Amino acid sequence: MVLLPSTAQTQNILLEDTLAAKNRIILRNQRSFGVLMHSGGFGLQYRRFHQKTYYKRRGWEIQLVEMKTDKQIRMVNPYFDNSRSFVYGKLNSIFIGRLGFGQQRIISREPYFGGVEISMFFMAGASVSFAKPIYLYIVNYTNDSYDYYLSTERYDPEKHFLDNIYGRAPFTEGIGETKLYPGAYLHFGVNFEFGDLDKKPKSLEVGAILDLYPSPVPIMAYQDKHHYFLSIYLSFNFGKRFD
Repeated sequence: MVLLPSTAQTQNILLEDTLAAKNRIILRNQRSFGVLMHSGGFGLQYRRFHQKTYYKRRGWEIQLVEMKTDKQIRMVNPYFDNSRSFVYGKLNSIFIGRLGFGQQRIISREPYFGGVEISMFFMAGASVSFAKPIYLYIVNYTNDSYDYYLSTERYDPEKHFLDNIYGRAPFTEGIGETKLYPGAYLHFGVNFEFGDLDKKPKSLEVGAILDLYPSPVPIMAYQDKHHYFLSIYLSFNFGKRFD
């Protein structure tokens, strides 16, 4: 009696694999690269899955995305020629790195003659926000009210205003002062795989990702810091299947 559950499970797996073999050869491993557009910006992802049964895969993913807020408004200083655009009030540029593990469940298999395969998956893991401080070109006036020079300074909402900000400084300014905010994330998505080549799958994917941080992440001055980010995304993925 003790062996019955294990035996039944084994029989189900063998039955799935037998049915699959009638239509195609099962390639147990899959890796894919993706470009995603989400409600806070853009990003890249890499994913690796292993086929556990005919309808289930398990694996892991890595993502790197930028994160913006809907409060960001890009502008230029109209009082200076050739001034550079900047986001007024922005304290940090935020990039999020994610490493997670989970599984993918195939809802509808792609027919052997080609079509669309639909699957859903869930991932969870570690999330780290990289907060790189914003540096700006600041206008400094001399004794002559019409003469000025520019200095590169970290944005300070108490000292820098619309009348003395010339524009954004190079992105590399402040990289050494980047601060890390560790946290966790949850990821749910639905994948639509298309094409007629089992070895080189392509897919479109939609889903949602929730990043959670015990220490709040600062983006804009005079606004609440972020304990979480909720992102809705669309991605295009291409990859390879192999044994």
